[in-house]
Amino acid sequence: MSGTSEGTGSAADSIRSAITERHLAVPAASAAPSRAGESERRDYRAAFNAAHLAMAVVDRDGYVVAANEAFAGLLGSEPQALVHQCAADLVDLAAEARTWAAYQEVLRGRQARLRCTRRLKHPDGHSLWTEVTLGPVPGTGDVLLSVSDISDRRDLQARLRHLQMHDPVTRLPNRALFFERLSAALEASSYEHGGTGRIGLCYLDLDGFKAVNDTLGHRVGDRLLTAVAARLTQCADQSGYGRTGGHLVARLGGDEFALLVEDSTGTEQLADLARSVLAAVQEPFDLAGQRLSVSASIGVVERTTAGTSATGLMQAADTTLYWAKADGKARWTLFDPERNAHRMTRQALSSTLRPAVERGEFELEYQPLVDLESGVVRGVEALVRWNHPQFGTLTPNRFIGIAEEDGSIVQLGQWVLRTACRQARRWQIEQPSDAPVFVSVNVAVRQVWDSDLVGDVAEILAETGLAPQLLQLELTESAVMGSAGRPLQALQALSDMGVRIAIDDFGTGYSNLAYLSRLPVSVLKLDGSFVRGFRYEEGTHPNPADETIVEALVQLAHRLGLTVTAECVETAGQAARLRGVGCDTGQGWLFSRAVAPDVIAGMIGRQTAASEASAASAAVSEAAAAQPDGPAPQPPGPGL
Repeated sequence: MSGTSEGTGSAADSIRSAITERHLAVPAASAAPSRAGESERRDYRAAFNAAHLAMAVVDRDGYVVAANEAFAGLLGSEPQALVHQCAADLVDLAAEARTWAAYQEVLRGRQARLRCTRRLKHPDGHSLWTEVTLGPVPGTGDVLLSVSDISDRRDLQARLRHLQMHDPVTRLPNRALFFERLSAALEASSYEHGGTGRIGLCYLDLDGFKAVNDTLGHRVGDRLLTAVAARLTQCADQSGYGRTGGHLVARLGGDEFALLVEDSTGTEQLADLARSVLAAVQEPFDLAGQRLSVSASIGVVERTTAGTSATGLMQAADTTLYWAKADGKARWTLFDPERNAHRMTRQALSSTLRPAVERGEFELEYQPLVDLESGVVRGVEALVRWNHPQFGTLTPNRFIGIAEEDGSIVQLGQWVLRTACRQARRWQIEQPSDAPVFVSVNVAVRQVWDSDLVGDVAEILAETGLAPQLLQLELTESAVMGSAGRPLQALQALSDMGVRIAIDDFGTGYSNLAYLSRLPVSVLKLDGSFVRGFRYEEGTHPNPADETIVEALVQLAHRLGLTVTAECVETAGQAARLRGVGCDTGQGWLFSRAVAPDVIAGMIGRQTAASEASAASAAVSEAAAAQPDGPAPQPPGPGL
């Protein structure tokens, strides 16, 4: 260990200094020796020689002037034999540059004291830990060197550290020792003498361990953990060795274990280790008459040490372990940067979603719902977009699921509903028509459960002045089918209010047709998977089964008084075939992508103009038919 200078010593140091100062110091030349002084020196020299503390006087050049019996016994020598020997060699002071420099400063009188720990070899062969202290002898240029045997104290400290750094159940290194070892492995200095410069980690927990504890008790659970620890250690020992020996196996807490691989050779090495661990853990355990079978989920991370922190490595391992469990447990999963980036993006979106509504980062676009017979826009579906300051424009599939998970869908849904109704009313006012377009808004099931949807709709309709018949609410089939209790009551109340209810993506969820007669539904929106079957692809023909299914669904819906909208209509051929089987309206890129409100206003305006022109033409024809035969009217001349 490195030496350290001390400004003050212990009580033993003070006693040694006092003995040295008063009885071993050489008297000044001017002082005449007295018989009493000689007697005192003899007495204290005898005390010096008989002291249990090993001591020696060292001159300015570092050579022993005097040594007591304890010091000689410590080194297996005689006091006289140590005189004129180099003190630094006797107690190994030159082993470290820092300690050697401090020792030289003490000899020169420029440093008051030095205390350091040294491991010395006893003549009988055993090693002992000692504390070496050096300080000046007052009145002389000499230095007093003392050596204390601290082996027992060191052993006690080592035992205490072992208890502190190891798990009492499995005897494996615990979390504290694991992170100490991990941090040391990541330090660049630890690779100065070779190594791959890479590190790997297998982070695992046991699937179903809680059930073992709950049903068989903690004693059996502890035995299982101990048996698992033994198998993990065996896997690590068989996997290979690096510069530090074997791979570190640690219990991080509960049923979580970690295998640290220093100087990793790559992901294949970690994959092999994970496979062996998985196979070892899945072998049945025989524990005091109990035969248990468990499995493990393992997250595997392997990367270069450069730029890697202990916290970052553990976060990656924890994420990967979560993936392994989410993918079905009893497996190992390798860290995937792309998947992690998606997770980080998802987390970032989740944390900023609620404030984004208040900051006005959302906007609505609208996709027309077109009458397949006449080509007239009957309605529009409101589709929300998030203008994220970091990720750009995001479509609903990027954030609606997150909003449903964290509950922010209620706040966002209210904003969408209010904005869509306000826009529909604005179109109606700006371009009056006998058949104004309706607006269709998607509603999540959580909006029905976690908010007063009926009250919200009633309030927004009253606020915006939009007629209930011009609002359509879309719910997915899986959300509507099987509705009971509050959801069914809400749907019925909305229907009684005059709001239309549509089942979105019909045909892909429960498809329990019996519910159609019980639910207050007005519209079925056929999932795009059926519509795609109507399309001619190169070298193929439309699937006749899809056409048969769609035709049957349309007929069923019509008999129940429902209208049918086909989603994902992309070609004129699809539209023609859908029209042929009786489908009412279509939605898709054939007609228009989701567009801004002013584009929809243009579409409505052209329809209105065309309708007015058609009405005027009909009026002219009717008037002409009422007049007697004569020359046909001429068009007006230029400039009129």
